[in-house]
Amino acid sequence: MPALLPVASRLLLLPRALLSMASGSPPTQHSSASGSGYVPGSVSAAFVTCPNEKVAKEIARAVVEKRLAACVNLIPQISSIYEWKGKIEEDSEVLMMIKTQSSLVPALTEFVRSVHPYEVAEVIALPVEQGNAPYLHWVHQATASVSHSGTAPSSA
Repeated sequence: MPALLPVASRLLLLPRALLSMASGSPPTQHSSASGSGYVPGSVSAAFVTCPNEKVAKEIARAVVEKRLAACVNLIPQISSIYEWKGKIEEDSEVLMMIKTQSSLVPALTEFVRSVHPYEVAEVIALPVEQGNAPYLHWVHQATASVSHSGTAPSSA
């Protein structure tokens, strides 16, 4: 029967992120092992639901034109079930998946709120920890305040 490790030794086996969460301090940001220079979490995928494709396309085009997003994917005909004003609702909606710099999420949220037809627009964002380094670099370029000479990937 293997000997039990002392508690301190077992703590060393925990992933760094778990220890950081337990201590309340944020984990340190490292570049990926490939040396891409990507800072984990510097790109986000934001999600917005819209009542129909027309509204979704208008918002998508506007956020890309304003460089608040590099790319917006429209996912049609999702079913949403939610509670609103004391009643269970069920609607068909279009889901927007928006790729942007994490630092632009507040401005993106404000813009969406200003043009969205819903009383309370859904705008939620998740940081991208890993991905295709050239794509993540392109997201940064496409949302930079100055114009860039790079080209968009064929499938954003």
